[in-house]
Amino acid sequence: MKKAEKIKVALADDHILLRKGLAGVVDSFGDYAVLFEADNGQHFTQQIKKYGEPDIVLMDINMPEMDGYTTAKWLKQHHPLVNVIALSMYDNENAIIRMFKAGAKGYILKDSEPPELQNALDSVHQKGYYYSELVTGRLIHSINQMDDKKSEIKILNELNDREVEFLKHACTEMTYKEIAEKMFVSPRTIDGYRDSLFEKLEIKTRVGLVMYAIKNGIVSV
Repeated sequence: MKKAEKIKVALADDHILLRKGLAGVVDSFGDYAVLFEADNGQHFTQQIKKYGEPDIVLMDINMPEMDGYTTAKWLKQHHPLVNVIALSMYDNENAIIRMFKAGAKGYILKDSEPPELQNALDSVHQKGYYYSELVTGRLIHSINQMDDKKSEIKILNELNDREVEFLKHACTEMTYKEIAEKMFVSPRTIDGYRDSLFEKLEIKTRVGLVMYAIKNGIVSV
């Protein structure tokens, strides 16, 4: 009798000890096997070329080089059959909505118990999605907030990808000129991104932008 093929799982997380522990937990479930691990999104794109497509990816949101949002979007475009489960410390609706918009099929917190992780893997593999009580509750709350024109959820979803990219760079020690070089645009364009964010977020300073980014899970400290 032919042995059933295991479901292939990839891990993307820049915290090595956590990732190694997670790999051990996934392998212990029996039906699943870790295909490869990656330190960040950029490394992940290299690993998938080397090892092939996994069935499911457990993906950290905050990673250097290329974060979970960007990597999930990349997967959605280049490997649409790969299912992503977001792995995060954040339980706020902004992070959840951004990951689902990027293509994630599930969302689980890093402090979850192994049975919940297995339930998430089983659900995504069998049904194509995993909506926990946490996610359901946060999404219902955010939908209710959408009616408020000043809702942070609504405002965040109105930001385009370049504005979000600029916002991340604004949280570093780079000058606006250095950010312009990093994003391959003119300083005037950077001024446009900054002024647009000031207006949309009703913020007047760079410090305010940093506080907004931290509060809404766009960057971590």
